[in-house]
Amino acid sequence: MKQYLLGIYQPDDTDPPDNLDEIMRDLEALNDEMRNAGAWVFAAGLHAASTATVLRANGSEVLVTDGPYAEGKEHIGGFTIIRAADLDEALAWGRRLARVVTLPIEVRPLQDG
Repeated sequence: MKQYLLGIYQPDDTDPPDNLDEIMRDLEALNDEMRNAGAWVFAAGLHAASTATVLRANGSEVLVTDGPYAEGKEHIGGFTIIRAADLDEALAWGRRLARVVTLPIEVRPLQDG
């Protein structure tokens, strides 16, 4: 089975939704369902993009920059790694995740290592 990233796009500088407790409860139920189906590999939330540090090689030196690499109005706020037979199955889980978190989900296959 292939592995897929389900990336959760979160808008920058917004307050948590009023129903965050409900969303987190539904998210845990979906994660449990993924585990029971043998699809769930790993999931994590990320701190705000403003906490990022970017390292960029420049010849023999490495430049250190605070903040996200790309300027944008949204960044990856969390992710789930799943196992799926094919893209259609990964998209089905992605759709479920999008309904639970009410945010855009990017589905992308991991490269075979």
